[in-house]
Amino acid sequence: MSKIESNWQFVEQYPDEPVSIVRARRHSLELGIEPVSPAVAAYLSSLVVLTGAKNICEVGTGAGVSGLALLRYSDNAYLTSIDVDPEHLRVARQVFTEAQIPQSRVRLIEAAAVDIMPRLNPGSYDLLLIDANPDQLLSYVEFGLQLVREGGTIVIPNALWHGQVADPAARDNTTAQFRDLLQIMAESNAVVATLSSVGGGVLTLTRTAN
Repeated sequence: MSKIESNWQFVEQYPDEPVSIVRARRHSLELGIEPVSPAVAAYLSSLVVLTGAKNICEVGTGAGVSGLALLRYSDNAYLTSIDVDPEHLRVARQVFTEAQIPQSRVRLIEAAAVDIMPRLNPGSYDLLLIDANPDQLLSYVEFGLQLVREGGTIVIPNALWHGQVADPAARDNTTAQFRDLLQIMAESNAVVATLSSVGGGVLTLTRTAN
C-alpha cells in the first residue's frame, strides 16, 4: 500500500460517527445506495458549523446519511431534501425519527430534482448538497447556483467519479460530465471552486457577488 493510500485509509477511519449514521449506512447498503464516506460526512458536518448554515437543501436523500451529517452539530439548521424514490424517503424519514430530529426541521420532497429545484425560492439556501443521478449533474448545478444565496455554498461529493476523472482513457458520459463541470467552474467568476481528494473527491463551490 502506498503512502497516499495509507493516508486516505487513515482519513476515512478517523471520524467517530454516531449510532444514527452507522444505522443509516446499513440501510443504505440494504437499498443499494452508495452514501457519502465517513470523511465526507465529517466534512459536511464541519462545513455547517463553519458557515453557520441554517437553510440547507439536499439533492439525493438516500437513506439519510448525509442529511444526518448536515444536521449533526446544529440545532438551528433546517433541511429540505429531495429524492425521486419513495422507498428512500420512507427509510430516511425513519432514520431522522430514530435520531430524534424534529419533523419541523426536515422537509422531504418526493420528486425529480430537475422538476422541483426551479420551483424553490431563489437565493434562499446557505448550503446545497448535490449527491444524485450524475447524468443530470450540470442541470443540478445550474439550478443550484440560483438557489444558494451570495456567499452560499454548493457541495458535490464523488467529484472524481471513482478515479475515472483523472484517467484519460475514461470517456463515458458521467466522467465527461464531471470533467466538464470541473473545467467550467474553474473558469467561472460566479464561484470560488475548490476540489478535494477526500472520499471520492469533493467539489466545493462558493457563490461570489458576480
